[in-house]
Amino acid sequence: MKIQYYLLAATLFSLPAAAQETYENANLTSNDLNGTARYVGMGGAMEALGADISTISSNPAGIGLFRRSQFSVSGGLLMQSKGKEFGDGKKTNTSFDQIGFVYTTRAPRGSNINFGFNYSKSKNFDFLLNASGKLGNGSQNNQSYLKHVLGSESYGGFDVRQKDNAYIGFANPRSSNVSWTWNQLDYLYFNTLLPDANTAGKFNSYLADSYTFDKANTGYVGNYDFNISGSLHDQVYLGLTFGLKDVHYDSESRYYEKLSNGVGNVTVRDTRRITGTGFDLTAGIIVRPVADSPFRIGAYVKTPTWYDLTTSNVTRIDRVTNTGGKNDWGEVPNSYDYKLWTPWKFGFSLGHTVGNYLALGLTYEYEDHSTLDTRINDGGYYSDYYGSYYETSSSDKAMNKHTKQALKGVSTLKIGAEYKPASNLALRLGYNYVSPKYDKDAQRDPTIVSPGSAYSSSTDFVNWESTNRFTLGVGYQINKFNIDLAYQYSAQKGTFYPFSTMNFAIRDTATGTTTSYSNQAAGTKVDNNRGQLLLTVGYRL
Repeated sequence: MKIQYYLLAATLFSLPAAAQETYENANLTSNDLNGTARYVGMGGAMEALGADISTISSNPAGIGLFRRSQFSVSGGLLMQSKGKEFGDGKKTNTSFDQIGFVYTTRAPRGSNINFGFNYSKSKNFDFLLNASGKLGNGSQNNQSYLKHVLGSESYGGFDVRQKDNAYIGFANPRSSNVSWTWNQLDYLYFNTLLPDANTAGKFNSYLADSYTFDKANTGYVGNYDFNISGSLHDQVYLGLTFGLKDVHYDSESRYYEKLSNGVGNVTVRDTRRITGTGFDLTAGIIVRPVADSPFRIGAYVKTPTWYDLTTSNVTRIDRVTNTGGKNDWGEVPNSYDYKLWTPWKFGFSLGHTVGNYLALGLTYEYEDHSTLDTRINDGGYYSDYYGSYYETSSSDKAMNKHTKQALKGVSTLKIGAEYKPASNLALRLGYNYVSPKYDKDAQRDPTIVSPGSAYSSSTDFVNWESTNRFTLGVGYQINKFNIDLAYQYSAQKGTFYPFSTMNFAIRDTATGTTTSYSNQAAGTKVDNNRGQLLLTVGYRL
């Protein structure tokens, strides 16, 4: 029998405010090393060297070092070394990564003003994740059940009662308000597997022996950067970039549990799409402290990206069991809008050239992801002057508190070198180290009283560790054309969890008896190892 999902829409997803949860948001805020093949080949360590269009989004002052107008276009292949293909996800994907131009003008006394535009992918979401493991002391359905045991939103749970022929989780036994901790998976489990077959209002949870999980992410974040920059007597270079973001994220996952004691199995399928736009500003400076030396120092700052996003999902559960249950399967769709403000980013860079045959670059960046601001769309107003409606938002304090605990500041170190054995041939090497974004003990807490919890449709999460990137490249110049090729290998390890671990005890004040409850999920090691082959063709005017 199919769940009448419109009942859910009428009771839960007509809630007046919406937001998103920490782990889903964190996936949108990290950036890849991407751009022109020269920039990637040198590990992106060009924020003081400049004169590459990819610095438009990191240190805008780098565009001020151009002496000739230039056009470039880049594309290539993204390859995942491990992973089982699933859904629309593939191990090898083509990618259009960059197109842009710089227009230069010359002013008196060695000064100039340049203008630039560049499109690039700051994030390529193409990724396959496969995990499996033993359970025994927990299950996904038991997580939902234990929130019911908690009994109240005040304790991170809910009180389950029947309404319009469906079980709903309310804030407490006396409330008619749906709990902010009651999510789509809770609804599906309490209206399929968990109800007792013989006693209305009674629920049973089931532990699982093992699980398998497959997930495919696709999509990208596109940057559209507009730049004005220039130099003062070829000594100081200044730049400002206005950036627009275009988000296209799709994920499809399948989670399968084999329930203990021969009860059967449960499969949850979840598809999610996030789209939207954002904007930010970046300001930078490059200085040559010694007039007759090519040594350069660069510094830059990027504002938060102010995102306006829409997320939608369809989540389905199928159970094949020999006991209990209300319906064999159910499905819920949902869509909502929210806002996200990313952290500030600060960067410092050094660059030096030796003659016309060697260039060396070093860049350090810092971004505190614990300050990620998840925001709730909570109202709006109509402007008679502009004739438009504007949404207002406020910080999701509960979710942001969790973000501060789960995420942390990230340091990025970039090192790069370019050597020219001949005037028209360049060889490049680069390396990046990116420190972990996630606290190793962090969890995707299902008990947070937040719209981000209420609209959640999955329980899995990965605590990713540090990232190491190794790059190499070659460039060849033919008259006014340049052809550049780069290869990047990125390696990252992480720990996958199918759901969060819950441990608590409840004391019966009448009898003095204390009952302990637990739902355990052991971590499974996973990898995110990718290779990128990138080609750039450029033309100098």
